[in-house]
Amino acid sequence: MIVGKVWKYGDDINTDVIFPGKYTYTISDRKEMAEHALEDLDSEFAKNVQKNDIIVAGKNFGCGSSREQAATCIKEAGAGAIIAKSFSRLFFRNAINEGLPVVECPEAVDLLKKGDTAEVDFINGKLKAGGKEFDFVKLPPFILEIFNDGGLLPHTKRKLDKK
Repeated sequence: MIVGKVWKYGDDINTDVIFPGKYTYTISDRKEMAEHALEDLDSEFAKNVQKNDIIVAGKNFGCGSSREQAATCIKEAGAGAIIAKSFSRLFFRNAINEGLPVVECPEAVDLLKKGDTAEVDFINGKLKAGGKEFDFVKLPPFILEIFNDGGLLPHTKRKLDKK
């Protein structure tokens, strides 16, 4: 479960504004990537995001290229989750691989405003905000394991170390 402040955006947030293309081949350090998270959309995000803050967006979040740095920079900046009406399929999987929880909950997106506080319970599929509670599809246990391990690579390493 996480509790965080909402950062609200619209539809069709492209990977080029999540992590600007001009940095794709020049920045590989994860902490430096975080400094540029959403800079072409919201210049205040990377400077002010706090641990477990929640990005809330409309339809098709993460559309555009399959650039995995988009999920990486958001996670490294400190965001605890992204709640959207829908996600680009490639971004959705990149976020899971990165250990960044992504949840589709259209009803909540319509209600939430920038600066609201929201609580997301991934195990029970509940989002609470503004005195209301919303249900979303519970994440499968194996996906929760990936998130708890910090992403697919640490998860795979942990599983291999057990053998």
